[in-house]
Amino acid sequence: MYDADDIVDLKNRKRRRKRLRRFILILLAAAIGTGLYFTRDMWYNKLRGIGEQYRTIVNSGELAEGNFPIEVSAADYQLEFTDRKMILLSDTYTYFYDSEGKLLKRRQHTYTNSVLRSAGGRALLYENGGNDLSIEDEDEVFYTKTYAKKLILFARISEQGFTAVVTTSDNYCCELEVYDKRGKVIYGRQCIEMVSDLSFINNSKGCVLSFISAENGQLVTNVQEISFSENVEHWTSPGLNTLGLDVYGYGKGAFVLGTDACGYVDSNGQISSYYSYDGDLVAGASEDGNSAVIVNNDDRRKYIVALFKGGNTEALIIDLEEPSIDVTIYEDLAYVMCQGKIKAYDFSGGLRSVADVSDSYTGFVRSDDHIFLKGYNKIDRIDYES
Repeated sequence: MYDADDIVDLKNRKRRRKRLRRFILILLAAAIGTGLYFTRDMWYNKLRGIGEQYRTIVNSGELAEGNFPIEVSAADYQLEFTDRKMILLSDTYTYFYDSEGKLLKRRQHTYTNSVLRSAGGRALLYENGGNDLSIEDEDEVFYTKTYAKKLILFARISEQGFTAVVTTSDNYCCELEVYDKRGKVIYGRQCIEMVSDLSFINNSKGCVLSFISAENGQLVTNVQEISFSENVEHWTSPGLNTLGLDVYGYGKGAFVLGTDACGYVDSNGQISSYYSYDGDLVAGASEDGNSAVIVNNDDRRKYIVALFKGGNTEALIIDLEEPSIDVTIYEDLAYVMCQGKIKAYDFSGGLRSVADVSDSYTGFVRSDDHIFLKGYNKIDRIDYES
């Protein structure tokens, strides 16, 4: 028999054990949650979209009619898509079309060796190695620039309408000028290195730029981050062992696409990943930190697309059955044009959609609902669901 004190003591011990078990379970749940959070890059993409990531959408590949195909007289035309319209640059004219292929505007230009870039609904046209550039859309020419004593090396335009122009210089390797959407200079820099490419970051408040240098007798690519409100750079990366072609900035660093390798630089300017090609680079693309590179090795008959989910991941290699032609990234999917097909992959390697196309196309442009196919003298369109 228990007396009253023993019963009370027994009940208190039971309550303490219950509270202790509850406290241990809470700590265990918190530890598991913390562990899952810090390892989310390893498992989240695999779980996201379970039940649909292996569902491949087969598009008909049927060519649109009506205003398509758009006939093009120049074989070396350039095509861009921005703000639900196509911009086509030939050797003499700039054409603006809506997504249904209706001609909105045709405007003659006098540039030789002309280059087209687009963003935010605007077209940037400039003369590579020349003196002139213009910013325009189908309704108006916003402004033009003429550099009397300088030659334009390259120019870039941002979604916010800012324009960066790199020119030759008498006393430096090159000069950089940045303009706002009205054409007013907001930043200038005289560079002691030859800038090879540039990408806007932080809503056009700054940029990352790449330049080529020599280390131990080898050409390497360095990346540098600058702010348009400061006179000094934030950081300069070590050299990546490749001749850089393009640099793509994003919130956590930059991706460098080189001739024989590619890699990432993190937000502190340190190299965070590096991938050397086993074959010939065909094309590459990067958007918001996601990158895709296509490489053909004809001697070994090996054709691959290398996918990168951010800057701290190894390359995910997907073998292709046929040579690749072009690649782009749109809304977290990598679109690859091969001989006879266009395939869309997620960055976990899942094939999300596919369409049969003719072998005669040389590239493509992705829009919200369509893919515009670039032929030698025409542009076709197919509906494409991903």
